[in-house]
Amino acid sequence: MIDPANGEHVNDRRPAGRRGREPVATRLPLLFPGSLGDEQRAVYEAVTGGPRAARRPAFRFVDDAGRLLGPFNAMLYSPSVGLPLQDLGAALRFHTAFTEREREIATLVVAAHLRSDFEWYAHERTGRRAGLGEDEMATLREGRAPLFADVRERVVYEAVRQLAAERDLGDAVFTEAVATLGRAAVVELVTLVGYYSALALQLRVFRVGLPDGEPEPQWPPEPEAGWRPGAGPGFAPEDGHE
Repeated sequence: MIDPANGEHVNDRRPAGRRGREPVATRLPLLFPGSLGDEQRAVYEAVTGGPRAARRPAFRFVDDAGRLLGPFNAMLYSPSVGLPLQDLGAALRFHTAFTEREREIATLVVAAHLRSDFEWYAHERTGRRAGLGEDEMATLREGRAPLFADVRERVVYEAVRQLAAERDLGDAVFTEAVATLGRAAVVELVTLVGYYSALALQLRVFRVGLPDGEPEPQWPPEPEAGWRPGAGPGFAPEDGHE
């Protein structure tokens, strides 16, 4: 087929005997491995190989026809951006100071704040493997703070919650994060929030759906207009009129 955006041939080499059905909603056709150029192939191999190949994946990021799912398909369309982006993701997942639980708490907070279906689908399963309980994940999905016994996990949660909601860290949270996690880990945490926020934006813009048969996350109702976190139920007072 011809990609209407740039006139290039895509998906011309469909594997024999595989239908490779397109997801219900996507603006970027999924690319078959046999249709990839050399630079695209390098991205494909980086995603499907390396640390991700060391153990069975917790979620599906390759379909039965070998095509990349989730945010990874978009990386193939611009290898010069896609390869560094996937390298950054691999560094954040496998080469930071965080435990697996801490990393998944942070990622799930971002996914829940942005209501990113695929991001939540992937990291709910990864979080379960990392040891997060169903009650903890349900609480995160609802935008509430779980009762973490570990002080580092509480600090990670609060810092990411503030980063996601306010795009900044207040002095008190920043000071506590540095004291508890260290400066290097705070740099990594801010980068993690930016990375998964960027992926969530791509997933939204390109209308990336979930793999076939996977249920959508059950998000809580949207807050009422004028409400802000910490203000309690109903409407927040206007500034200067409390």
